[in-house]
Amino acid sequence: MRPVRVLAVASEVYPIVKTGGLADVAGALPIALKAHGVEMRTLMPGYPDVTRIVSNAEEIRSWPDYFGGPGRLLAGSHDGLDLFVLDVPHLYARPGNPYVTTEGVDWPDNGVRFAALSRIAADIGHGLVPAFVPDVVHAHDWQAGLAPAYLHYDNRPRPGTVMTIHNMAYQGKFAPELIGAIGLPWHAFNVNEIEYFGGISFLKAGLQYADRISTVSPTYAQEIQSDEGGMGFGGLLRARANVLSGILNGIDISVWNPQDDAHIAYRYGAEDLTFRAANKAVLQQQFNLDSSDEAPLLGVISRLSWQKGLDLLLEAIPTILAEGMQLALLGSGDRDLQDRYQAAARANPGRIGVVIGYDEILAHLLQAGSDALIVPSRFEPCGLTQLCALRYGAVPIVSRVGGLEDTIVDISEADAANRDATGFKFAPVTAEALAGTLRKANTAFHDKPTWRQLQRHGLATDVSWRNRAGDYAALYRGLMAERA
Repeated sequence: MRPVRVLAVASEVYPIVKTGGLADVAGALPIALKAHGVEMRTLMPGYPDVTRIVSNAEEIRSWPDYFGGPGRLLAGSHDGLDLFVLDVPHLYARPGNPYVTTEGVDWPDNGVRFAALSRIAADIGHGLVPAFVPDVVHAHDWQAGLAPAYLHYDNRPRPGTVMTIHNMAYQGKFAPELIGAIGLPWHAFNVNEIEYFGGISFLKAGLQYADRISTVSPTYAQEIQSDEGGMGFGGLLRARANVLSGILNGIDISVWNPQDDAHIAYRYGAEDLTFRAANKAVLQQQFNLDSSDEAPLLGVISRLSWQKGLDLLLEAIPTILAEGMQLALLGSGDRDLQDRYQAAARANPGRIGVVIGYDEILAHLLQAGSDALIVPSRFEPCGLTQLCALRYGAVPIVSRVGGLEDTIVDISEADAANRDATGFKFAPVTAEALAGTLRKANTAFHDKPTWRQLQRHGLATDVSWRNRAGDYAALYRGLMAERA
């Protein structure tokens, strides 16, 4: 039986380009799917970092005018990934972040940039590359949302389509005048197709026309069907609930492995956590925290935003200080939150340490040296940092939302659920509830047998892509069978 052929479409792919969890999924899933008889190739934009490192790039097609300038479709590979790269310099050859200028403002032509990506995805779906004609086109987030729409409006035999929502908050909204420029029919501009509050939404296009919709955790799949959680799409998702499913994300356990992680100071395995204390000491030094074995060290690796609940954690700082805890935070985002965290660090030297920005090496050290990892999100489609924390023996403290609810077993739920406790969950998502849970975690930390048991249970949790990839393979095969 030949492999299922899937074209994945993503605007970022780890380890080439990463701004968030989408890149981690897009980079790990294709490799994990190989064991399930799925041949996946990933289409991504030709940003400078991409065209520079994709090896053995072969030109498949070229165009003198592709959405306003010359373009090429390349095929190549990198780090075990088979890639198609849309090399269109006037759209993608720009410095820094894939989506925003150096001033942090969206590129004004983002609509055209990602329509071009979806258009070539649809063309590959129609057989543009004879050596790889996909059975399924799998679009990730709004940047690929027009791929199912183009395939629908082309009105030709086509592959099956899957749309995965990584975060409902990002919807790809643009002025209606874009419709003609990107080659969609004007009759699509109505409320039952791609119109959205007077404009158009790439995410809505994908949700409207994909054969299957998935998101990254079962709980988030339920939450987004509500008016609040759906952020404008609750009604549409309720109407399409029969094709909507939630499949938990995994992490690449070869990248996140404390036994051979080159980014941490001291390596260790699940059977012996002795060297976690040594990593903690290095982490305290890196964040200018007091050297202490007995002070629980709370780690945060996050975008600083309202969604991530980092304003709530600021309100809980008096509790952290009163409980004798330390806080090490790595992240960037909202300028006001950045300023307030830096002010808190200045006011509490030795107790609170803050590094603004993102540093992959420091992120690994935080997982290996923190006693607990805090994720206080107001909503969280899946979350990956808590999965890494389980893998490294950092006990997660999370809000009861989305994938956090699905991946962590609260210390008070273990017996009732017949599952092993792996951390702490709080609800409602308020500063008061978070503070109460921090006090509860501090008590458990000083009960060494209880804390060690939480760590052992976390380390024993399967956070890999092995089973999750099988769920995607089943989704593809079920779609193919239905279409056949």
